[in-house]
Amino acid sequence: MKKKIVSMLLASVMVMSLAACGSTQAPAATPDAGSDAAPATETAAPADSATDTQATSAERQTITWSVIDLNAGVNATGEYADQIMQQIEDFCGADLELIWYANDALSEKNSLALTSPSTMPQIMSWGGTVTGDVVSAAKNGAFVDLNNYIWDSEKYPYLSQLSKDVAANLTVGGKLIALPRTRVVGRYGLSYRQDWAEKLGVELPENATPDDVYKMIYAFTYDDPDGNGKNDTIGMEMTSYTGPFDIIQTWFGCGNGWQEKDGQLVPVWTTDEYFEAVDYIKKLYDDGLMPADFYSRPTDSWSNGCKTGENGVYIDVLDSGKRIWQYFEAEDTLTPSVVNPDEPAKMVLYGAVNGHTLATAGYNGFFTLSATTLDTEEKIEAALTVLDRLCSPEMLTITQYGLEGINYQYDADGNIEDLDADTENSDAVALANNYKGLNQLLTFLPSSESSTGAIPVKSDKFSEAQNNAYAEALQYAEVNPALSYLVGSDTYSQVGADLDSQVTAARTQYICGSISLDEFKSTLDSIRSQGYDAIISEVNAQR
Repeated sequence: MKKKIVSMLLASVMVMSLAACGSTQAPAATPDAGSDAAPATETAAPADSATDTQATSAERQTITWSVIDLNAGVNATGEYADQIMQQIEDFCGADLELIWYANDALSEKNSLALTSPSTMPQIMSWGGTVTGDVVSAAKNGAFVDLNNYIWDSEKYPYLSQLSKDVAANLTVGGKLIALPRTRVVGRYGLSYRQDWAEKLGVELPENATPDDVYKMIYAFTYDDPDGNGKNDTIGMEMTSYTGPFDIIQTWFGCGNGWQEKDGQLVPVWTTDEYFEAVDYIKKLYDDGLMPADFYSRPTDSWSNGCKTGENGVYIDVLDSGKRIWQYFEAEDTLTPSVVNPDEPAKMVLYGAVNGHTLATAGYNGFFTLSATTLDTEEKIEAALTVLDRLCSPEMLTITQYGLEGINYQYDADGNIEDLDADTENSDAVALANNYKGLNQLLTFLPSSESSTGAIPVKSDKFSEAQNNAYAEALQYAEVNPALSYLVGSDTYSQVGADLDSQVTAARTQYICGSISLDEFKSTLDSIRSQGYDAIISEVNAQR
């Protein structure tokens, strides 16, 4: 079993580092199939007269841009795709050459681009948070220092509102090297199946404790929550992506990635609270409350267990809990409540446990500007103007909803109504493909919340529950206090990602019982000697 777990962990190191919801710093680091392609903004409509107020084609620059492809190559294709791109280009005052990189190949493609500075895309898309290769490239002058530009509120009314805290996490050697793809901070938490909990009498109280959660997951596993008389449920959903463990750890007060102890910032895995949390997770595993083979389960089928009735607890981004609930109520997948079969099942978006949950980094992915291919002030300002104007309500609409009268219309209250939302209708799918993937161009500045609020969309019970859960989680969300300092640690930029992966792998081995507690602690000591003690010193030297 130990060999199998180790091999699966090594095979999934790259997957975990790119997983949609996580890293040791914050789950959901890159987009996943359902939750992080963009913050679930429901948005709206470019003015027909955009060309009247923007630069003429004779004056404008051509901007090359590598963009994340989450749609297997089906991006901005169809009868109206050229029309949509033309409106975007006219509004933004530049011609755009989009180069689509598959998400799984993004890191490799970017690494190759860095080896050829003279041909680098002028704007480059990156997943997750800043990593060592980005830091090294920044120190070698690969990227434009955005501090010299974006704080001009007259030129860049949206970009200039970038949070200074988030900006610090994208700063290397005093230079702001990137613009974030902003995300909701209070996005992580626990969701659970309400009808199962009601049937078994284990609904979570306000201010639930880890013990309350354990009792629920135990009941969902062994007390026949679906009432079919079979032993066919496992309480907690889990796959090879272990971001949920990072969330659970916060319930025990050990923080997010790093924690302040005795006036020093230290990794959470050096604290007593961490081991208390990991022993709790191990008990969940030992008691059969999560899939025994979670470490080999693919992440792309993550929410299937809850959808199909195998699981009842989902720990990750709260908007994924919302999508499971929507699945229960969709016509083709209608799932009756076990309490009242005349009603559909429902997910409760609960959020924090014991007064704690994980905060996001405030962004998920970022855009850098090449200092070699953007070699004039005019080119730099053209690229930044595009990024800024894409934050306007007009561009938020066309990149996410397409064309008025074709992809959407306004209802009597002035709210957007989708005309191409039916994924079972081939004509609707073809219409949506005309603008599909263009949301990957958006920074959602000044915040994903403000971007959502800028567009007139009729709210439904699902969105209201999600937004309420976000707001509730925000007040309990634990930020990573070392995130901005890690960017400035030379040792972390060189070996930090690898050492973090070793910590994650050792934790999984201990939880699964393939190594003892003493072996686990010995592994962590070894990781400290391999460079983490130097990282700790470098982080604290910057404070």
